[in-house]
Amino acid sequence: MSFTQKANKIFNQAINDYHIEDNIDTPIKNPYEENTIENKLYLKNWIDTVQWHFEDIIRDPELEPVSGMALKHRIDKSNQDRTDLVEQIDSYFLDLYKDVKVLDDATINTESPAWAIDRLSILALKIYHMKEQAERKDASAEHIAKCQAKLNVLLEQQQDLSSAIDQLLEDIEAGRKYMKVYRQMKMYNDVATNPILYKGKK
Repeated sequence: MSFTQKANKIFNQAINDYHIEDNIDTPIKNPYEENTIENKLYLKNWIDTVQWHFEDIIRDPELEPVSGMALKHRIDKSNQDRTDLVEQIDSYFLDLYKDVKVLDDATINTESPAWAIDRLSILALKIYHMKEQAERKDASAEHIAKCQAKLNVLLEQQQDLSSAIDQLLEDIEAGRKYMKVYRQMKMYNDVATNPILYKGKK
């Protein structure tokens, strides 16, 4: 089983587990051993799945401002958790390939493996929810046809992205590509760099 076959299977597992309750406050029950890549992949998609539903709720035109602001803070925290976890996944790959002899003509990729895997996790969510729309019994034939066409594109995109990620990992393992990870420096979450936060502390 390739890495992305395993990842896509875990992503689907997390999505299905979330939708048993389909509630943003459902506690996660990660079935994988702590500090394993499987655990991180499940957690990654769980965060993405909860945030998907945060984003649905916050677009409710009847959402009260106080509730909306509380939800916005949860979205901000979720985004930071997501970024932190992507960096942990990249750390896993850095450690996994630390002894690889990089070839003289090796090249760098446009993004690290974990950020590509981040997109793969989001794709799994898009596929789940687009499939849901394509199977709606209360929707028009036109709506279903449009959603089915979009679903077909998403499935093709998932196949292409999975293939590209597996190829990237093979290239890194063979020394044809090398990893160089730039940590995300999100200034607005940092009390030392967001002027609203550090001026407010004076």
